[in-house]
Order: sequence, then structure tokens, then C-alpha cells
Amino acid sequence: MNWLTKIKTFGDKIKKNLQKKFPTKEEIANSDWTSCCKGPVLKKDLEDNLWVCNSCGKHHRISCRQRFDIFFGKNRYELLETPVPAEDPLNWKDTKTYKERLVQARKKTGQSCAVMIAKGQINGIELTAGAVNFEYIGGSFGAAEAEAFICGAQNSLDNNIPYIFFASGGGQRMFESPIALAGMTRTTIAVNELKKNKIPYLVIFVDPCAGGITASFAMLGDIHFAEPGSLIAFAGKRVIQATVKEELSPDFQTAEFVEKHGFIDKVVKRKDLSNEIGKLLEILLKRNSDVNSELSNETSTNIEQPTKAVS
Repeated sequence: MNWLTKIKTFGDKIKKNLQKKFPTKEEIANSDWTSCCKGPVLKKDLEDNLWVCNSCGKHHRISCRQRFDIFFGKNRYELLETPVPAEDPLNWKDTKTYKERLVQARKKTGQSCAVMIAKGQINGIELTAGAVNFEYIGGSFGAAEAEAFICGAQNSLDNNIPYIFFASGGGQRMFESPIALAGMTRTTIAVNELKKNKIPYLVIFVDPCAGGITASFAMLGDIHFAEPGSLIAFAGKRVIQATVKEELSPDFQTAEFVEKHGFIDKVVKRKDLSNEIGKLLEILLKRNSDVNSELSNETSTNIEQPTKAVS
């Protein structure tokens, strides 16, 4: 074999390797495997552990239905129908049209928009819960998502029950520009109505939550929880670092960092969220016997003291 033949043979091998078919994103998503700290991991193993890695404790992103299955229990909640506003009011187009993106997102997630609302019970307490699917255009908020959030708030107002929201997403959806931004105001007004009527509104931050979502309804809860390791931010870390001209800590904008600096109340593992929220609602709604007994004693003391003072 002369040197020309060797070069040709080597070139053919390279060409053959380049022509090998690599798996598409869709094929990877539909496979039985995903990746975590130690490389490939079976999705079934993650699912059995509530989509939390046994090795590193990472809380993987999950869909709205998976969220409700874990929070309420499978088949123990009812999904609420949410309004569907006009699609693509701005006729947006960049590399593809907004309508094409919506079709792809719906096919990928099986949802009509990024937000789903459900009603169910925790510790015998009826409540409304909302969640965001990050796989639906990055969990960004447009008119449909704002309407869904408001629908959940309205259900809580109509039935005088708590509203729990699992906040996630990359902010307001640029394809709807000012319409999406108006959703920040509308969702904030809905939260104010809950507060006006003394209805508990609890927020659980899940990875990731940023931009206009953090800047509106997500930071207006009565109590704020977060799953471990969740990104909680407004502007991105690199933007802030470039602005302040300082090196930021590796855990900057994580749930643990945000808790340490007082922006949220508690970091809670996924497996403990239902129990933690149930106990908190019992206190807020005065259904806890120990709390009721203590409040009763305080009330009795407060009533007796003025009587003695008058006499």
C-alpha cells in the first residue's frame, strides 16, 4: 500500500465517521436516559425519587402534571380550564413565526400554554395550585400564561381557598412584547385582590425563575419557599458582574444564597413540600389545635386585663 492509498483510506474513514447520524434533541428527550453528576442516569430511577438525583441531590425540572402528581398525589386533583387569548397579535417573525413556535411548544409539552392550574387538597385543606412548564418556550409569560395565573387567583377568590404557585420561567415573552409586559401588572393586581380578601398566597420558586416573573407575582407571596439549588434572579449573573465590576460567589442567585440574604423564607426539598405547606396552611387558617389553644389563651388574657384596669 503506497502513501496515496493510505491517505485515501484514512480520508474514507473520516468521511464515514462524519456521516454517522447523531441523535436529535427529540430522540434524546424520548430516550430512557438523561444526564446528571455522574453521567447517564435512567429516567425511571429519577422518577422513582421524584426526579431528584440520589447522588448529588439535584432537583431536575419537571412538567406541570408531574408537579401536581407529586404535590397532590396522582389522580387526586382536577385541572382547571384556562382562557385562551388571541394568538400572535403582533404577527411576530424572526427565524420562524411565533405561531410556528407555539405549535412546536404544544406538541412538545401537550399543553396549550406554559401554565397549568389545578385544584385539590393538602391535609384536608382545599386549595388552588399553579405551575409553569419550562419546556414550553422557556416557561416565559405571555397573555395566555397571565390569563391562566389570574384564572387560578379567581378560583381561590370565588371559593375562599389558598393559592399556591410554583414559580418558574425566563421572564416575559419577547414575541408578545408590551402585551406580555402588561401581564406583570395584571398578575400583580390579582395578587393584591387575594391579599385584600385575606386569602393565603404562597410561592415556591423552582429552577429557574428570572426576569419579569421574579419582578412581579413571584416575589409577592405571603411566604416564599424554594427547591434546593433553584436559580432565582432578575438580571443574569454575567450582566450584574459586568455592572458592579466584582467577582460574584459561585452560589450567587441560588436558592440557598437568596435564603441567606433574606429574600425567601425557606429552602425545602421536593419530597417535603406538601407536608411543609400543609402544616403552614393549618396555622394560617387557624386549623392547628395547638395554635388555636394558644390564640384562645392570649385572647382571654387580653380581655381580662382591661376589665381589671377599669375596676
